Amino acid sequence: MNRLPALALSGVALMILAGCGGGGNDGFAVNVPADTGRGSVVTQPPERVQRLTTDQFTALLQVTPQGRSLQTIAGTPKCGVDLRYLEYRTIGGQGEATNATAAIMVPAGTDPACNGPRPVVLYAHGTAVERSYNIARWTDTSQPAAAEGVIVAAMFAAQGFIVVAPNYAGYDKSTLTYHPYLNGNQQGKDMVDALTAARKTFPFIDASDAGALFVTGYSQGGYVALAAHRELQAIGAKVAASAPLSAPAAISLLTDYTFSGWPALGSTLFTPLLSTSWQKQFGYVYNNTADIYETQYAAGIDTLLPSLTPSNTLYTTGKLPPLALFPPNAVPGPVDPSFAMFYAPNNLVRQTYLTQAATDIQVNPCPGNALPATPASLNNASPLGCQPLLGFRRAALANDLRNWLPTRPVLMCGGANDPTVNFLSTRATAGYFRASGMPASALTVVDLEDINATDAFSAARAGFAQAKIGAATSAGGTTANQQQAVVQAYHGTLVPPFCIAAARGFFVGVLASGG
Repeated sequence: MNRLPALALSGVALMILAGCGGGGNDGFAVNVPADTGRGSVVTQPPERVQRLTTDQFTALLQVTPQGRSLQTIAGTPKCGVDLRYLEYRTIGGQGEATNATAAIMVPAGTDPACNGPRPVVLYAHGTAVERSYNIARWTDTSQPAAAEGVIVAAMFAAQGFIVVAPNYAGYDKSTLTYHPYLNGNQQGKDMVDALTAARKTFPFIDASDAGALFVTGYSQGGYVALAAHRELQAIGAKVAASAPLSAPAAISLLTDYTFSGWPALGSTLFTPLLSTSWQKQFGYVYNNTADIYETQYAAGIDTLLPSLTPSNTLYTTGKLPPLALFPPNAVPGPVDPSFAMFYAPNNLVRQTYLTQAATDIQVNPCPGNALPATPASLNNASPLGCQPLLGFRRAALANDLRNWLPTRPVLMCGGANDPTVNFLSTRATAGYFRASGMPASALTVVDLEDINATDAFSAARAGFAQAKIGAATSAGGTTANQQQAVVQAYHGTLVPPFCIAAARGFFVGVLASGG
């Protein structure tokens, strides 16, 4: 569920950016009627962060090997990008009023794809540890959002889509002191509030909405995108299609798997984010943080994330362990030797809490979270028919997205060997949709590992296969070293551009069909 690692941009790129249109709000202010409710705009018009011409954006991509690779996948830019910084009003995980910020990326240029009414992409970003995450500042190479922002710009804005990309409550200049992580109700509403506010600014920033709305996001953002689709459908808003990518949508399944011996790479970050978010949401996850966490970590862990410092600093200063989620010789232990790294000294979660969780899973199993998964358990129209007692599992069940049925097309994409977001989440969510009556023609599942599949996404799979080979070759050394390099790069670097490219192709197809 982690965000993409930073895409390296050299000093040459910085010089390119220095020659682009600068910040400010074009030197004028607009008086708007007083509006302080959800989805209202704090500053009108939104600040211009940067305006890149088509040639400038193309030159920016050409500076580094990563940028050139991205252009190969995304295609040559047709448009420049007018990048705007929006502040809007939304709610927190307890329904409290707060603010948040977002990027608006408007296509600009002479190509017909960049002019007139354009489709809108509502994009949700992946897990970010840094509170300073701001996708509206992706042209700043020191910004944690730099990598994800440039991918979104290249894939969508530079190809003629207006992009609205929220930073979420709890990040950037939001006054919320925590982030409602994988709180489906809040995150879906936050996305809708950002979209509502952004649309109010369109007349002032030369953005013309064609009325075709697409919702997508990666990792945590895949979950948020699906929650946003659910919220939009519930309020009767028009959605053309959605594409939740590598999404932990079946979060109760992933939680049960973690406690049963299948921890995810990144679990020592995800677990505190979840316990804080869900405690704020429900109040029953713990009585004290020491109920879950070892003494050395318990004090202050509920206010630790998002952090003002990078994750590596959290590790080196002893605030969190990099990998050790459970104690060595924990019961239950890892289901496979490859998970042994999550069971080590200086662990995060207490054995007593792991015992409570494992016992609750055994006594109160959820039918859609069978261990190990079987086709029957994944294709289940009642996957959440259970009543766990442990607060963490109750909260996971309440935030699981296998509880509604989309009425518009959905693409789900990921990789079967993902060590961070188990692909079973995608399979289980798709299985629930199918079992609940979603037509096969309306639901597309893309496994980038399925090289034998022959469909519109074969190029994405082939590119992904080559990218894995490239990552292994670059690592050099032994076969084990090369395999480890692929594992480490899999979720954050290798999968994202190909799934996002698949999403764009899917959206283009929906547009072509008149959807």
